[in-house]
Amino acid sequence: MLNRVVHVLACPHCGAALTQRDRALLCTAGHNFDIAKQGYVNLLSGATKHSADTKEMVDARDEFLSAGHYAPISEALVELARRTVDPSVPGCVVDIGGGTGYYHARVMDAFPDAEGILLDISKFAARRAAKAHPRIGAAVADAWQDLPLKDGAASLVLNTFAPRNGPELGRVLAPGGVLLVVTPRPGHLQELIDALGLLRVDERKESRLTEQLAPYFSVAESERLTRTMTLDHRALAQLVGMGPNAWHSDARDVQERIGQLPDPCRVTLSVTLTAYRPLG
Repeated sequence: MLNRVVHVLACPHCGAALTQRDRALLCTAGHNFDIAKQGYVNLLSGATKHSADTKEMVDARDEFLSAGHYAPISEALVELARRTVDPSVPGCVVDIGGGTGYYHARVMDAFPDAEGILLDISKFAARRAAKAHPRIGAAVADAWQDLPLKDGAASLVLNTFAPRNGPELGRVLAPGGVLLVVTPRPGHLQELIDALGLLRVDERKESRLTEQLAPYFSVAESERLTRTMTLDHRALAQLVGMGPNAWHSDARDVQERIGQLPDPCRVTLSVTLTAYRPLG
């Protein structure tokens, strides 16, 4: 799929356009990036200070999402995209920090003429994302660095539970395009926070996000989504193991704590979905 989206990619070292030759992407300055046998390409410009999801984390996320526990989020995201995307705006559907491609693939299904590129810092995520949908290409990249995309490459940018680099998001989004952001609300997973020692969502998360993006975007539309999930103990372990809590928890301790909860357990899903328009 990379051959269909290479026209929007840029060399992470010099910013020049990339072209594909056999199993590699090349720029005019001679920088060369091999395409892995799994179909993704590594476009990291060098060392990064940020942690990448491990194979175990990606496996847990894939199993949890494939079971449909977060389907209400993907459904709401698709509907928000349908309401806000202007089909006359040229560009790809770009997913920043897109993980396994679960959300991206569902948005692509809703836009049958679109092409997509997913960026994630984890090579294990990129491997899965490269096979998530026939119209999605995948690359390894750090969301906090310069993105390996041309100016105005995206008509739609997705950002679901992922880092938000305001200047770069504004640069790669075409005029008239839309940025869709999904963030957890303070009540998200509230039944598990104390029981399993999980990280708490900042009460000011929504306002901080708006302030962070204000120099580059204005809010076009926002909605809150709250549902109740019914999760067995296996799903609870996947939920803890697939995200940032995995970096802050001892797996054995979490498993022991899960064993003390009801099976299945009712857990709150609570997020905010926001559509942003670029300024100017």
